[in-house]
Amino acid sequence: MGAGEVGYAVSVEMNQAAVHQTNGLFWSVKGNEVVGTTALPHYGAYVSEEKCRLFPDLSGKKVLEIGCGTGHSLHYMSERKASELWGIDLSAEQLEKARQYLQVHSLSAHLICAPMEEECGLPADYFDVVYSVYGIGWTTDLDGTFRRIASYLKKDGVFIFSWSHPIHKCVAAEEDTLVFKKSYFDESWYSVSIDGGVLSLSDRKLSTYVNALAKAGFVIEQMVEESDEEMTGSSDSSFARKARMLPVTFVIKAQKR
Repeated sequence: MGAGEVGYAVSVEMNQAAVHQTNGLFWSVKGNEVVGTTALPHYGAYVSEEKCRLFPDLSGKKVLEIGCGTGHSLHYMSERKASELWGIDLSAEQLEKARQYLQVHSLSAHLICAPMEEECGLPADYFDVVYSVYGIGWTTDLDGTFRRIASYLKKDGVFIFSWSHPIHKCVAAEEDTLVFKKSYFDESWYSVSIDGGVLSLSDRKLSTYVNALAKAGFVIEQMVEESDEEMTGSSDSSFARKARMLPVTFVIKAQKR
């Protein structure tokens, strides 16, 4: 889950330090318990790497995950023969879970606790692939984050990320009808409370992501926003029915030029 249907939202002023504190606490205390773990080969609801095949051959490649969480996607990278595993996350508790999980699988990774927006000592022009599974949407500075990611990548390096599709956040399923509940153009920050945890988010338009990528020097190679029919067809839940009508997850693959 990144920015799914999470309940009643209250508009808030965006204060970077406050958002980092709120979201860092959420993931340290409640995150996995409340929303689970989204990790490769799944990009999010009803979209998978096994079907999309977006990653290049990872043999011998240096990879960096933005918002690495509990380390499950890093393990997936190791299974595909990546030579170096790196991850950054806002929550020290999440990183400790990642260390423990990777250790169980006899793996090690360079793990850094820091907001993705900030300078944190990651090497420049070093990585072949940077990726993020339902992590990028948490940033308080999309333009700055994409510029940093571009600086970490080698020339022609690949950047792949997924997030909750913005149209999904605007539409609610009511019986057999889809109803718009908010404006697609509203990118204001809001706070929601779920199961005793609080998080802060902004629902950005797809064009906001595309334009930020372009400004950072990326060229988009592919975008996926279709729900996998085989995956949705196996469920009759209201969420699956919604996913058959509109995208709930999107994935973008871009290259640094």
